[in-house]
Amino acid sequence: MDENSALTRIRELRQRLRAAGARPCHEQRLLYNWTQARPLDACARAHAPPKSVCAALPVLAAELKALARVRDEHASEDGSSRLLVELADGQTVESVLLPRDGVCVSTQAGCAVGCTFCMTGQGGLLRQLGSAEIVAQVVLARARRPVKKVAFMGMGEPAHNLDNVLEAIDLLGTAGGIGHKSLVFSTVGDRRVFERLPRGTVKPALALSLHTTNADLRAQLLPRAPRIDPEELVELGENYARATGYPIQYQWTLLEAVNDSDAELEGIVRLLAGKYAVMNLIPYNDVAGSGFRRPSAERAAAMSLHLYRHGILTKLRQSAGQDIAGACGQLRARATACRISCGRGG
Repeated sequence: MDENSALTRIRELRQRLRAAGARPCHEQRLLYNWTQARPLDACARAHAPPKSVCAALPVLAAELKALARVRDEHASEDGSSRLLVELADGQTVESVLLPRDGVCVSTQAGCAVGCTFCMTGQGGLLRQLGSAEIVAQVVLARARRPVKKVAFMGMGEPAHNLDNVLEAIDLLGTAGGIGHKSLVFSTVGDRRVFERLPRGTVKPALALSLHTTNADLRAQLLPRAPRIDPEELVELGENYARATGYPIQYQWTLLEAVNDSDAELEGIVRLLAGKYAVMNLIPYNDVAGSGFRRPSAERAAAMSLHLYRHGILTKLRQSAGQDIAGACGQLRARATACRISCGRGG
């Protein structure tokens, strides 16, 4: 299915509703129902749309349901659950139901950044997701459990699909009823992000994938990310944090003997001291054959404590789904390998 075909984007859904005769109040009610995983026609009599709209709803509901379905699900002991989501054209992406009412969604099938420690980037970019396909992952999650936070941290680089991601964010932050700071836009860093996000009605929280304070090492780890030195990236992030009133979340995937040195700790203190920021240290989620390993638990804890003692608000996080090999892209990779080995193609 072409990503520009009907109902892959929210704007196309709005156009279909208006063409059927929906007024703005009806449109908002129907979009609310969809984002809350409720039946489209779940409207009080006083807010019921015109008969022409009601007649169109069964077809619209079927098309929305076809946007995304769960092909496979793996629950983890930590309360997370990784979903392999099949889109209408048969392409697959991953979503993760997170503990404490969160969901992590994908914005692309594949990714063009090619982070050397990430399974998703190994296959390159397959296609962009439409804004409705992004929201459909939240709808799938809400059909299973409450969702009060959405992180755009799954497969793909949101900055490379900016129009669709921002359209999804706008809907989720309005009709979707999710607090703006609970919508987390995760990016390796792109100047277009810092130009566009401040202009939106819904201004999401920002998570910047830093991973190292060494510009040359960052270029090696994130080979196709925009060339922005860590110092400039932090400065751009600080400006956005002060404008929105909530801190930047810096993401740092801990890789043994790569970015867990004392020199890196000194660099983090130098960059983030006095900044409106949270450092998230995330021990690497092991991928067989990657060549990377996570540091020991003792080293990770020591790094967190060192930063805390130097005034850097730091959270030592654990990647969701470690007991089910749940690093981003692994579930999709296993499913793809199965299809190939079973003769069903790629």
